[in-house]
Amino acid sequence: MARKSIFFFLLGDRGGQILLGLLMVSAVAIPVLNLLVPPTSFFHVPTFMVSLFGKYLTFALLALSVDLIWGFSGILSLGHGAFFALGGYAMGMHLMRQIGDRGVYSNPILPDFMVFLDWQELPWFWLGFDNFAFAALMVVVAPGALAFVFGWFAFRSRVTGVYFSIITQAMTFALMLAFFRNDMGFGGNNGLTDFKDILGFSLQADGTRAALFSASAIALALGYLLCRFIVTSRFGQVLVAIRDAESRARFLGYRVEHYKLFAFVVSGVLAGVAGALYVPQVGIINPSEFTPARSIEIIIWVAVGGRGTLYGAVLGAIIINYARSYFTGALPEAWLFILGGLFILTTIFLPRGITGSIPSFSFGGKKEAAK
Repeated sequence: MARKSIFFFLLGDRGGQILLGLLMVSAVAIPVLNLLVPPTSFFHVPTFMVSLFGKYLTFALLALSVDLIWGFSGILSLGHGAFFALGGYAMGMHLMRQIGDRGVYSNPILPDFMVFLDWQELPWFWLGFDNFAFAALMVVVAPGALAFVFGWFAFRSRVTGVYFSIITQAMTFALMLAFFRNDMGFGGNNGLTDFKDILGFSLQADGTRAALFSASAIALALGYLLCRFIVTSRFGQVLVAIRDAESRARFLGYRVEHYKLFAFVVSGVLAGVAGALYVPQVGIINPSEFTPARSIEIIIWVAVGGRGTLYGAVLGAIIINYARSYFTGALPEAWLFILGGLFILTTIFLPRGITGSIPSFSFGGKKEAAK
């Protein structure tokens, strides 16, 4: 009975239960409708839609990672695109190593861009990426290490508020400039692309794309459960106390920097996993993912969906990215104005976002969102 109670506690309130239910159904239904239903059927889901929905889910996981630190810890990061991109580059490096002699220059060791730039040997930091397990480890370690080092110095120095936001934006901008350089060994402004397969399966095959979609849905569900576990635990209560009154929490004896650092590292790792799932579904990773505008847009996703609810961040990411797909095709020149207007209207009329302003959704997370 106790285990059952804990299980339902982790599911969260009504919004969280709906989210997890939809994710589990989608993880099975979308691949089935794509692979088993004939293309002539009304219920058939085209392969390009499977990849598009999969991309939305990776963005939702990225938004979830931001809501963990912003909604529950009061840490506004404008550089989370850096962690997303690092996870994406780690996966992209593995996919590049899998190309082998099937590249344009047929070099079994060096990626095409290295041959073009007259590199003579594989850089040391590319070693090991031919192994999927090593690449998966780096997906977690690379963004996690950056989050740890950056957060250690920032939180120990008690950098908070707008100052923290500015230095996170400076961090991602510096990384963007570095990755644009051809001599860094990451493909320069073109990035990494022309991937062929993953784990021996062609990335162009319908089955592979369906499997990646399911993996994204499962990763998002697990990410939600992890974040839910953190924020509903005693540790999470301290995070909320730090968010609301950091000086008071420090006065009570809590090592504030340790709590914030842990949440920041977990958030960075989740963003890295999102980037790793994003790359094989879109087929490219380049320095544009480091741009400050990308990180600012993530904040808009969370604000529109509902800060401090977790599932609201997921909803906001999916809604806005669906709107982007539609309006960049229908009204490409107006999209940025629409996005800006949406953020302004949400801030004025729905300050707690969509889910935080609807009683049926804010049933259990209303108090958290209000803070």
